[in-house]
Amino acid sequence: MLLSCAVAGLLAGCDMGPAYRPDSGSVPPAFRVSSDSPTVWPDEAWWRGFDNATLNALIADARVHNPDIAASVARIRQADAQLRIAGAPLLPTLGGTGGASWQHSGANTSGSRLRSGSVDTHSYNAGLSASYELDFWGKTAASRQAAVANAMFSRFDRQTVALTVVTNVASTWFTALDLTDRLGIAERNLADAEQTLAVIRGRRAAGTANDLDVSQQETFVAASRAVVPNLRNQRDQAVIGLGILTGHPPEAIDVRPDTLTTLALPPVAPGLPSELLMRRPDVAAAEAALQAKHFDIKVARAAFFPSVTLTGSAGFQAAALNHLVGPGGLLLSLAAGLTAPIFDGGTLRGQLELAKGQYAEQLANYQKAVLQAFTDVDNALTAWRFVSEQEALQQVAVDQARRSATIARAQMAAGTTDITTVLTTETTLLNNEDTLAQVRLARAQALLNVYKALGGGWQRAGNEVHPGLSPGMLGGAVALPVGENIR
Repeated sequence: MLLSCAVAGLLAGCDMGPAYRPDSGSVPPAFRVSSDSPTVWPDEAWWRGFDNATLNALIADARVHNPDIAASVARIRQADAQLRIAGAPLLPTLGGTGGASWQHSGANTSGSRLRSGSVDTHSYNAGLSASYELDFWGKTAASRQAAVANAMFSRFDRQTVALTVVTNVASTWFTALDLTDRLGIAERNLADAEQTLAVIRGRRAAGTANDLDVSQQETFVAASRAVVPNLRNQRDQAVIGLGILTGHPPEAIDVRPDTLTTLALPPVAPGLPSELLMRRPDVAAAEAALQAKHFDIKVARAAFFPSVTLTGSAGFQAAALNHLVGPGGLLLSLAAGLTAPIFDGGTLRGQLELAKGQYAEQLANYQKAVLQAFTDVDNALTAWRFVSEQEALQQVAVDQARRSATIARAQMAAGTTDITTVLTTETTLLNNEDTLAQVRLARAQALLNVYKALGGGWQRAGNEVHPGLSPGMLGGAVALPVGENIR
């Protein structure tokens, strides 16, 4: 068996691990929140659907200058360098040598007779050496395949980081817009309260209101005024938070939030759940990491077998430089060496068990990533659906509260109602308008979460591999199964 495996290894290498058996697990036939709209997956520039020029500019800036994205690009370079290192043993190593020496010998009285004078000895040599380890058991090939999978992981990870950064920029900007709206609501209600206070003071001067009425309204005005600085603080901090996301100091952020009410909210109708796994870069990254661990098991298994190394050298040596290259000075050598583990105290067995354990851990991580993908979509679609309903109902509540406040102020001016009724309606209006603003933000962020859960327009090709490599170098398509039983 060993002989046959060695012969096969000369041609294609012996297989040191089990093949993948496709098992994608249970994929739901549909999402919990169904849509009657035709399928509309996000495109790569999905944020432009919000029709906000400032948001577009902020995201474009972040995609270029964000430190997290820059770090993920650097990790790609590191992974590519590791791939070059891992692939180097598949080729022989070559080295060149060259040298020249001169030796001078003076008078020598040793021996039976005296010799006088001196002797100059010259020696020149040049050569080329080569060394190559035969990859009988596929150890080097498996190491390179693991490096390819890690290189793909770094690319998928960059897509995940970029998607997170883009959604964080949008969420922070929406928060700034919402706080601007809430600040405007607070300032308008403060102005209305101050106007009502002026009316009550006029009634007190006319003898139709008392000090308690004035004091109650003054308390409401003071409380309304105290809300304003806190909202300004939160809004300014949201704007400052855009700095680190776009890779600039806060002082360089020069944007003025407008309003969330004019923000377009484009509809999204995802397709089948089976399509989702090809649109999530984090799931693709988990697959690549799983495949890398699979190849690590092959490397650990191959370490149990002997390694065969071929070495050779060729060169010339002569006493005169003009005679260096010639048949008389030609030197050739060829050797083969074999090393095999005999006793290592259990190191190799431990390394194999470690590789198996790491594979099992990454398999669980991959399965979790798949489940998390479906969970994220269902949570986001559920939130989008119910927050949309809440916004419509909250708008009705605001309209009713505004009508009640208008009637109460008119009746107070006519002297047919008391200040308590006016205070109640004004407080109700303020609370309902503020709640509506927060619900609008929740709806916009729910839509952001939908886009993020659907992969943000990213789509993976079926046989996507490292640039310049063929799918065969990964043992087939990059798409990885789950549920493999490693023995």
